[in-house]
Amino acid sequence: MDTTLGNNLIYVFGYAAVGLVFAFGPLLLVYLLSPRTLRQTIGKSGQAIECGMVPIGDAWIRYSAVYYLYALVFVAFAVDVLFLIPVALVYNSAKAGFHGSFVDLVELVIFVGILSLVIIYAWKKGIFEWTRKPAAPQSNPG
Repeated sequence: MDTTLGNNLIYVFGYAAVGLVFAFGPLLLVYLLSPRTLRQTIGKSGQAIECGMVPIGDAWIRYSAVYYLYALVFVAFAVDVLFLIPVALVYNSAKAGFHGSFVDLVELVIFVGILSLVIIYAWKKGIFEWTRKPAAPQSNPG
């Protein structure tokens, strides 16, 4: 076998071995570090995790669509902040001269203005108003 081919195969098998360690290593680590016995819940609430309070109601509740819209607005502005921070850090050293920095400032003002329009639109649609729906009346049989 050619020595170059042998050296290349060593790199391929080494890369594959490291990939397997990264893939199965966390699984093995969790297996080795996990507790072998579970907590005793006899005489308690019978739940696997207990906080000391009796649970109220069902865990499966329906969220309003406003919650999801509120979350989407949050994600949109978080991504925009990820854009604005590097731009603000590079703003002074990006271009020499008044003209270059003025153009950058105008671009930033346009960008932040569009974001402001998004806030105004969401405000007009009532996304930021968190109103609770009244509970349905319970009927007594009998």
